[in-house]
Amino acid sequence: MKALEIIFWISLFIIFYSYLGYGILLFLIIKIRRILGLAKPYTGNENYEPEVTLFVAAYNEKDYVDKKVKNSFSLNYPKEKVKHLWVTDGSDDGTPDLLRKYEGIEVHHLDERGGKIGAMNRGMQFVKTPIVIFSDGNTNLGEDSIREIVNLFKNPKVGCVSGEKRIYSKDADAAAGAGEGLYWKYESTLKKWDAELYSVVGAAGELFAIRTELWQEVEKDTLLDDFIISLRVAMGGHTIQYNPNAYAIETASANVKEELKRKIRISAGGIQSVIRLSPLLNIFKYGTLSFQYISHRVLRWTLTPLLLLLIIPLNLILAINVSFEISNLYTLLFYGQILFYIMALTGWFLENRKIKVKILFIPYYFFIMNLSVFMGFRRYLKGNQSVKWERAKRG
Repeated sequence: MKALEIIFWISLFIIFYSYLGYGILLFLIIKIRRILGLAKPYTGNENYEPEVTLFVAAYNEKDYVDKKVKNSFSLNYPKEKVKHLWVTDGSDDGTPDLLRKYEGIEVHHLDERGGKIGAMNRGMQFVKTPIVIFSDGNTNLGEDSIREIVNLFKNPKVGCVSGEKRIYSKDADAAAGAGEGLYWKYESTLKKWDAELYSVVGAAGELFAIRTELWQEVEKDTLLDDFIISLRVAMGGHTIQYNPNAYAIETASANVKEELKRKIRISAGGIQSVIRLSPLLNIFKYGTLSFQYISHRVLRWTLTPLLLLLIIPLNLILAINVSFEISNLYTLLFYGQILFYIMALTGWFLENRKIKVKILFIPYYFFIMNLSVFMGFRRYLKGNQSVKWERAKRG
């Protein structure tokens, strides 16, 4: 029984560490570094203002083109220093023809659909500027996003800059939108602390940039292109920095069914990424980057979801069999778990009936996140996850 207790508490600690403990530890480390004067921002060349390419890999974005192009042309950066490049492999809804009507847009189209990463690999041959900024066709960028990104590239150690993904907020958010929004706010905080400690572990595909010279062609079956591209830059000795003032904003998934579809694909990509980036698990070689990567990403995509399942029967066994003096603690923890999942499933039930109960949004979204890991792992093992992104329906 003692062995079961040890396994239970270690499992509980790993779960806590994955979602909250790492954030607490980061906060404490950052505070200490600030007190010791170790957190000094790099100022660099104040006149640094290179040419950049705004790269959009698009598939059937006709409904978004006008708004996206208008947004891109309005960004606060010298117009003559921004090259606009769209690669529209597979688009058959008139997107390429619509784009060609705009002066200043460089369009490269192939009828064959090879997925986003195929378009990115092909399109990089047309990038001639020192910095390339990747953005999605269905997102709008903040007015100062390019300038905020470029400012971080003043530091030659920086090889990649991640912007922030923001979700349009509505007064009557659905569980998917509210949960997604809360999740990204928490993630944004962690990314700021990760960047201050050393490096962010992965960029947001909605908006990120790299030094063009650091581009490495990515395998054609890659599911999380942004994650693989950015971390390979970091593994090469550069850092990934984060600037929430550079942001891409989009609407939340229309409902949790659509959000689950998106997260299953991300989870399958996460498993693929952990395998392909296996050298990064070597903390003796990559040091702080490995520590951040394992703490912030690997545990959430691998061990933690399994432990969430394991501790339920373990908890029940301990509540029944341990001595009376401490059985109340295990009983309380067991009932707490059951209550949490009841709240999550109740949220699911009510969401399907268009009933909004905000207190249920967090357990509901947490449950969906971890369910998607199991479903994504299953899909990855089956090998039937296509690189051809199917956009989730938006609210």
